[in-house]
Amino acid sequence: MDVKAVFTNTTEHCERDHITELIFSCIDLRMKDRSGNSSVLGRPEFLSLNVPLRNNRSWKRSSQSKTHQNQQNENPPEPGENVKERREATRLPDEDCMLLNPSFRGIAINSLLAIDICLSKRLGVCVHTTSSWGSMRSAVTLLALTGHGITWICGTLVCLTQSSTLAGQEVLINLLIALIIDVLTVAGVQKLVRRKGPWDISPGFLDCVALDTYSFPAAHASRAAMVSKFLLSHLVLAVPLRVLLVLWAVLVGLSRVLLGQHHLTDMVCGFALGFLHFSLMETVWLSSGACQTLISIGTFSWSSVH
Repeated sequence: MDVKAVFTNTTEHCERDHITELIFSCIDLRMKDRSGNSSVLGRPEFLSLNVPLRNNRSWKRSSQSKTHQNQQNENPPEPGENVKERREATRLPDEDCMLLNPSFRGIAINSLLAIDICLSKRLGVCVHTTSSWGSMRSAVTLLALTGHGITWICGTLVCLTQSSTLAGQEVLINLLIALIIDVLTVAGVQKLVRRKGPWDISPGFLDCVALDTYSFPAAHASRAAMVSKFLLSHLVLAVPLRVLLVLWAVLVGLSRVLLGQHHLTDMVCGFALGFLHFSLMETVWLSSGACQTLISIGTFSWSSVH
């Protein structure tokens, strides 16, 4: 009996048994893969001819990430762990994200806001004394002060104490109520929107007193529009004075843009809000009797109430 032939037959038999075990183990792994696992060998079973082959490092990275995800899915986080912090940590930064197919409305709004900021910064020629119109800063600040809420409320109270006619007192009381409504409404909208100005300028003391700390809407523009419309409707003025009153309202609204406190859109919305306040005051106009009652309550002179 040839020893060499026996050894060869034995080796071939062992190799066949080993190959058979490998085949059955692969079938068993593939059956497990169909039952729920994402990948058995850590690589795709079929490669497309249109996709180039990746190097081994990329496959290792992908297989490691897949196994890490499978471990996370199999082992859910404990109740004490904060899942929200994990999600925020795995999120991509904003500069790495790209909004696909933005809407036309979003593009238009962002473009208008960019134009508004650019024009407002260019018009801020009196922001500092070293600006292009820095020598006019004091005059522009004084012009803006004529449209301040504290200025108009104090001036209306002084005129009310000096007025002796019922018609004058009626107009001044309604103007005072309109000023208070304007200050409170603008302050409320500014607190809700919280829009900063085009320049990083902190509000002054009078602005903090009048609750005019944010940019949108422009309080001076709203007040100037409301006061000018109010005086044009309830006072008999000559044509030159009416023109000067309208010009004053426009310049007061523009002065805050020149000082870098507001954007152009803030000024426009402020004018619109001022006209709205005037219309509201015309709707709830107080009669002369109601005004006299308020005056008597304010001065504690009940004998004048009849």
